[in-house]
Amino acid sequence: MPPPIELTLVLAATRDMGIGLNGSLPWTGLKKEMAYFARITKRLPPHLQPPALNAVIMGRKTWDSIPPRFRPLKGRLNVVISRSFTSSSPPASPSNADVEPVKAGSLEQAVEFLRGKSEKGEVGRVFVIGGAQIYGEALRMGADRVLLTRVEGEFQCDTHFGLRLSEGRGENTEGWVKRGKGELDAWTGETVPEGKQVEGGTEYEFQMWEKQD
Repeated sequence: MPPPIELTLVLAATRDMGIGLNGSLPWTGLKKEMAYFARITKRLPPHLQPPALNAVIMGRKTWDSIPPRFRPLKGRLNVVISRSFTSSSPPASPSNADVEPVKAGSLEQAVEFLRGKSEKGEVGRVFVIGGAQIYGEALRMGADRVLLTRVEGEFQCDTHFGLRLSEGRGENTEGWVKRGKGELDAWTGETVPEGKQVEGGTEYEFQMWEKQD
């Protein structure tokens, strides 16, 4: 069943699709990559203007992994999912999106809430930013776009993304296709740096993958 609104997954992962270690990122110091994440998740689609906001959906562990001084993620409507938030009470908009998040008991509840906001022109794009369980649920709901930062090198990981997005010949990517730079630029609304980027000795590349019908 397709989602009532379009969900875009945003993540950084190794070649083996490792995304986390001990509740945090396996790498550090990728400031330009984090700035890219901030820009693309804040930038509204062309048909909307402030005070509309994009939304970022995350699980409770992902929320807790963000340093308190940086949360909620500014300039976006933060939606935090946890079973500890009763599913019987519908989410409510915070009085100030830069001070407190929306709390939802499930991804389905969060999506339904954001669909209503989207229909009113109050919410633009909706990004799912982790963790692994929330990513998996979004894929099962029909999410068909992944903005991937491909991190090179060997990093110990204890958490992996549930979909293997591989550029190797003969690899089964389950119908997912890597789009070209022009398509990535057009969707994000900026000229994305091309090819391998290097920060602090770590190489990475910005990519966009979409599910083919």
